Amino acid sequence: QVQLVESGGGLVQPGGSLRLSCAASGFTLDYYNIAWFRQAPGKEREGVSCIFSRDISTVYADSVKGRFTISRDNTKNTVYLQMNNLKPEDTAIYYCAPSTCSRSYVARPLKVVSWGRGTQVTVSS
Repeated sequence: QVQLVESGGGLVQPGGSLRLSCAASGFTLDYYNIAWFRQAPGKEREGVSCIFSRDISTVYADSVKGRFTISRDNTKNTVYLQMNNLKPEDTAIYYCAPSTCSRSYVARPLKVVSWGRGTQVTVSS
């Protein structure tokens, strides 16, 4: 009943751009902070960016500051991640989830999270 679906990934050259979408069904995003996470092969999942429910603030991992922008459109029940100047090290599966947001730790998923299938971002060199 509660489902988040990630989309927008693909294969791009270094320096290219992608916009990821996180679409919700079964619930409204209005009341939730939503974060983007990513997991590269052999690495732990890490928080990339987080946006507060009221869109009053956003946080970013240091590795993506200045390159990525998180936004939300509650009328569309969707959160976006605009990814510019992509680097090979950005290659990962990207996920979204309701989360806490913090400038200290970027994001932590809520205790009950139904992870989506994610969307693959591959930055070729």
